[in-house]
Amino acid sequence: MLKLARKTKETDIIVGLEIYGSGDSDIDTGIGFFDHMLEALCRHSWTDINIKCKGDLHIDMHHSVEDTAIVLGQIFGKAIYPVKGIERYGNATVVMDEASVSCDIDLSNRAYLYYDLPLDGKIGDFDAELVEEFFRAFAFNMPMTMHIVCNRGKNRHHIAEASFKALAVALRRALTPNDRAGIPSTKGVL
Repeated sequence: MLKLARKTKETDIIVGLEIYGSGDSDIDTGIGFFDHMLEALCRHSWTDINIKCKGDLHIDMHHSVEDTAIVLGQIFGKAIYPVKGIERYGNATVVMDEASVSCDIDLSNRAYLYYDLPLDGKIGDFDAELVEEFFRAFAFNMPMTMHIVCNRGKNRHHIAEASFKALAVALRRALTPNDRAGIPSTKGVL
């Protein structure tokens, strides 16, 4: 299992990753809803992920969510790049009751995020705006190109969870081994 740590005045994070795992996780960020989203990401991407985050939750959840995404993006980048022998592109649409979210990714080694989820307010005690902060920090620290769009939905929990699951399935598909792919780029490198 690949491991990466990051310690600042705001957070102390250790992440372990097995890119071709079985969906097992051991996640503790101190933020229940966020742990639930990360467990869904792990389960549906079939990666094994361990995360321990001690953050300044007495201030709010922002630093813990963003810094966890930074470390998670960096460790995925270490595991993936340079890209060779995988599909590279992945996409998925996940539905949860009334909600439908699509995620398209390119393991391009170039950072970009297009984000269109109608999330504001609270999901329990979780600030829904932190979903965007997570996706931005994850995409930019891997780096990868990600477009994540809500097709429909009203329930914030359903939209957020569908977004994490859509990313997970898109990642699983992009990481699918393909012996014929070589380096999947006309540039010859990613």
